[in-house]
Amino acid sequence: MQYCSKAKQRSSQILRVFLSKDPEVLTKAFVVYVRPILEYFSPVWSPSTVTYINKLGSVQRCFTKRLLGFHKLSYETGLKTLGLERLEIRRLHADLTMCYKIVHNLVNIPFDQFS
Repeated sequence: MQYCSKAKQRSSQILRVFLSKDPEVLTKAFVVYVRPILEYFSPVWSPSTVTYINKLGSVQRCFTKRLLGFHKLSYETGLKTLGLERLEIRRLHADLTMCYKIVHNLVNIPFDQFS
């Protein structure tokens, strides 16, 4: 998956290039520069296989584990500490938002063709 490799490269660059090793600063950089790559076009291309879901999630998982003081924490604890959500939850939220927009005619997709 092209998006995963690009996101992994960018997250590694953030960890390597930023002078600050403060997890809060690095997390903000991750949210701004990496997460859009992982969430690109997610309502249309929502990964349905476990393999793709795990590949996308592994980018964020690896990033959080490489932060200073986070390698011993569980993934869920690290996310909670950083104020992040799992990518599956974010995709579900994006899907529900798109469904709401379709049902209420906020996008140019006829509701009767929605399936």
